[in-house]
Amino acid sequence: MKKKNTKSNQSSTIALNRKARHEYFLEDKFEAGVSLQGWEVKSIRAGKANLSDAYVIIQNGEAFLLGCKIQPLKEASSHVICDPDRSRKLLLNKRELNRLLGAREQKGYSIVATAMYWKKCWVKVEIYLAKGKQSQDKRDSIKDRDWARQKERLMKHKS
Repeated sequence: MKKKNTKSNQSSTIALNRKARHEYFLEDKFEAGVSLQGWEVKSIRAGKANLSDAYVIIQNGEAFLLGCKIQPLKEASSHVICDPDRSRKLLLNKRELNRLLGAREQKGYSIVATAMYWKKCWVKVEIYLAKGKQSQDKRDSIKDRDWARQKERLMKHKS
């Protein structure tokens, strides 16, 4: 007998931080696991995660995700005291932590979380080393984006 395909057509993306691409120059990408409690996993499966103001700090050689809000489900968290804004530990190896720490301290980078997604059965967070944009940089990126859109329209009508 043939095995059934167990893959679903659902996207593995849980939450995105779209503001980060507008506010920062994103340079180096890292993937980190997240240490979660049971009620948080159930809430994430229900789509109650928000990553819009999330950032990463490094304390005592460990990385923590701050600003990520996971709203508790009423059914899943009746016996547990839930804190939707708690800091969550990120699981990175020592080399990645040292690289993030060195760049943040020496070069003035920020560490920003841009996406949360499922990888097999684990929740992963995509983090970037990022430099803040000035207002003129934002205007330049808007101008470039508009020009690219206009070029696409011209090429579409030309052919």
